[in-house]
Amino acid sequence: MRPLHSPLTAATYANPRLVASLVAVAWLSLSALITTADAQDLISTNNRSVGGIYTDADGILKDAAVDEQGRLARLRAQGLDPLAAPLADATEMRKVSLRRLEAAVDQALRAGDELPDAVRYLAGLQEIRYVFAYPETNDIVLAGPGEGWKVDDQGTIVGVTTGRPVLLLDDLLVALRIAHGRVRMPISCSIDPTPEGLKRLQSLVRNLRTAGDPRVTAQAMEEALGPQRITIGGVPESSHLARVLVAADYRMKRIAMNLDPSPVAGLPSFLKMVAGRGRGMNSMLPRWWLEPKYEPVLRDQEGLAWQLRGGRVVCKTEQDFLAETGQKRQTGKAGPLAQRWADLMTEHYPELAQAEPIFGQLRNCMELSIVAALIARENLTAKAAWSMPVLLDGERVEAAEFFPPKQVDTIVSPMRKGRSWSFGASGGVMINPWKITEQTDVSSTVAEARPADQPSDPKQWWWN
Repeated sequence: MRPLHSPLTAATYANPRLVASLVAVAWLSLSALITTADAQDLISTNNRSVGGIYTDADGILKDAAVDEQGRLARLRAQGLDPLAAPLADATEMRKVSLRRLEAAVDQALRAGDELPDAVRYLAGLQEIRYVFAYPETNDIVLAGPGEGWKVDDQGTIVGVTTGRPVLLLDDLLVALRIAHGRVRMPISCSIDPTPEGLKRLQSLVRNLRTAGDPRVTAQAMEEALGPQRITIGGVPESSHLARVLVAADYRMKRIAMNLDPSPVAGLPSFLKMVAGRGRGMNSMLPRWWLEPKYEPVLRDQEGLAWQLRGGRVVCKTEQDFLAETGQKRQTGKAGPLAQRWADLMTEHYPELAQAEPIFGQLRNCMELSIVAALIARENLTAKAAWSMPVLLDGERVEAAEFFPPKQVDTIVSPMRKGRSWSFGASGGVMINPWKITEQTDVSSTVAEARPADQPSDPKQWWWN
């Protein structure tokens, strides 16, 4: 399926009469910072930072100031529940009973209590490798690596020893409700210049006679293009899961366009790769997007034990062609330089996820979406004779909400490069969990990993 996204940045069809054409990259603005949010706002819903970005009440996507991220980290750290063994211990097979987890959530809600950290952070699970159905106890159990957690410098909840973001109950709730809904569609996000903005930008650059002052030209381009629209598909746009998609895509493109320094030595910006070429770009627009890739899911003969294998995030690319009219056309082909950058992004994604937790959060959201789709596709609730009445009830257990991101300002970063046409980059995130879960293989080894017993205490919803 073709990714549901379109260019994030504008591309201009430069006038060949320019003495030194301007390679202009229209991108997401860094100008707006949080300056008035108080401490309560930082830890409340609606406007708190995710991945270093936030959305104001008007739906404008903005960067969170470093100072505000630090305040958020301190506030969250101060509010964490103390951890003790064995919850704090690292293990390769932490099990989480969804039925017992639901009971713990229901008990807290009935008592009017806040959900414990262990519940909100799914007992420190960082990955789901197995899904087990238990008809005998009417339960579904998730299993994978887990450990104790802490707050990193950006306010993200991560593992104490690995630094990897933990899975969140909030994202699981959203994924489960989407998967058990009436419509089964991919999850996606994109940030697009408006057709009117592209038309204005085309007209501006076509009438340029000289590059002039790059700063003045860049400002004129920003004003011509105007704000860019954010589109989210397949997931509530006010959800934390949706915010993660947008934030990860935002950071990926800023690294590609050299607006943020790459935290990984082997991943240079795309602009630096372009600058190393002897000739300029033309009106072909590189387009990148992130999506999950897994090996076929293993299952046992009875369909009660399932194993996710080889999960990773890959970067894909394709080029759009920008005609003189400003219309974007898909070519179905990838440029060699853009493909090289996509390959580097895929190769170094694990390192990037370690250095920038938002990329780890994206992988978590992808995996939770896949697990939720697996539970729904294989009808594991029917096999377990348990319908998840509380977890699937959005009125009973509300997921966190943020101001929906609607648009983002454009920033144009000028760079001289001989006689070249100006260009832009685009991309997005595409998650099609249904496609991944339809590929399965049968194996007797999966059943061997399925624990035969559960804790005798019905309130014990996780165990090692």
